[in-house]
Amino acid sequence: MAKPLKILVVCGTRPEAIKLFPVIAALKADARFDARVCVSAQHRGMLDQVLQIAGIVPDHDLDLMRPDQTLDALTAALLTEIGKAIDLEKPDRVMVQGDTATAMCGALAAYYRKLPVDHVEAGLRSGNIHHPWPEEVNRKIIGAIASLHFAPTQTAAEALLRENTDPARVHVTGNTVIDALHWVTARIAAEPELAAGLAEIEARFAGKRIIGVTSHRRENFGGGLEAIADAVRRIAARPDVAIVFPVHPNPNVRRVMDRALAGLDNVALIEPLDYPHFARLLTIAEIMLTDSGGVQEEAPALGKPVLVMRETTERPEGVASGTAKLVGTHADTIVTEIFTLLDDNAAYEAMSRAHNPFGDGHAAARIVELLGNEIGTQA
Repeated sequence: MAKPLKILVVCGTRPEAIKLFPVIAALKADARFDARVCVSAQHRGMLDQVLQIAGIVPDHDLDLMRPDQTLDALTAALLTEIGKAIDLEKPDRVMVQGDTATAMCGALAAYYRKLPVDHVEAGLRSGNIHHPWPEEVNRKIIGAIASLHFAPTQTAAEALLRENTDPARVHVTGNTVIDALHWVTARIAAEPELAAGLAEIEARFAGKRIIGVTSHRRENFGGGLEAIADAVRRIAARPDVAIVFPVHPNPNVRRVMDRALAGLDNVALIEPLDYPHFARLLTIAEIMLTDSGGVQEEAPALGKPVLVMRETTERPEGVASGTAKLVGTHADTIVTEIFTLLDDNAAYEAMSRAHNPFGDGHAAARIVELLGNEIGTQA
């Protein structure tokens, strides 16, 4: 039997780990591959929660994040330390996901060693290098380097083709986040205690219409976050509504939200949730209000409308299908759009019943099969 193909999977943040653990599991279950895992710990605590629930023990833990670390300092550390891990492992290929600094540096370190790069969730584009920032440039850099592009949707694939990417290297697989969400919701159904930590909040807000909120985008720091906080405060003034807001640990986010929202009866400012508890929040929420990317994919899979507090999105499929709506960071607009969904049943049903364009839960299997085909072409 031929020697297994060694693939070094590089990740560093919670969303990366969520979207890669189905692929890692599929690779490890296939004798054709030797999957190794390197984590940068760009998100330390939130990353570890996902690794634990998914049963992943990293082969390399770089633990690189430092308080108030600048992007250039982080990038320099990522590039050199991931490079060292690649030199130790000597993989045949390197896999990255998405558009983080970890993903970009993982791809670049592999390129410097002339190793092929496999890009999971390839082809997302907003068309604006400052929104989201710095992710739009990160993923364009990876796109220029990658050997195989695993696009989550046809729209993403077409974006790559417009950039003159070789069509033979672009494959539509669906988004692995749907694989992960199906897996974790099944786990919660079998083991309810995995998400029991929200029971007190659910009891506190019994009978109220829960709105889940997440906000952490760098381009919203400052005035954008202030406007978001103002909108949430005004929404929470409705007696029939409750806000559950896992607050990102970044002090630029936490300071604003604590100052504006702490102590309000209808607002629960809570610590970031582990993956099972976040899946539970998606289940109990009536609406998700977010500037995140992943929530735009996850919430529609559970029939929950998503209002996106950004001016652009690299996931236009959600907007086109009606599962998501761009509302920007203007407080009046956010409040108006939330109230429309709360008060207009037809508007709510139109979003909640729209087709989810992001996949069927079998993306990881498709990716592994495509990698197997790649082995065949190189044999």
